[in-house]
Amino acid sequence: MLTIVLIDDDPISTFVTEKLIAKNVKEPCKFFKYQSARKALNEIYDIKPNYLFLDLNMPEMTGWDFLDNFDSAKNEAEIYILSSSVDERDISKASKYQVVKDYLSKPLIKKYIQSIFH
Repeated sequence: MLTIVLIDDDPISTFVTEKLIAKNVKEPCKFFKYQSARKALNEIYDIKPNYLFLDLNMPEMTGWDFLDNFDSAKNEAEIYILSSSVDERDISKASKYQVVKDYLSKPLIKKYIQSIFH
């Protein structure tokens, strides 16, 4: 079973992402959804997800803060930034994080899902 963590302060975006993945991925998936990056960071090492989808613009703790505090040695999740920002500076900054596999714009589309879960 695939374990997938969705971190986004927008529950509608999370709902859409979960439904799209569940519909287009052949393997069974277990989802953990967080509206708080801080709470996700506290629980991530126990969950040990295969995939993690991270929004950038959130209150309290941003996606960047999450990445700065994330210990990749304790977790081998493939991390994808899923953001509504198309700012080149964000895309460039994301590429500097070794743990980030790709920067995807919202909403997640079927083509992205197929390339991630090939």
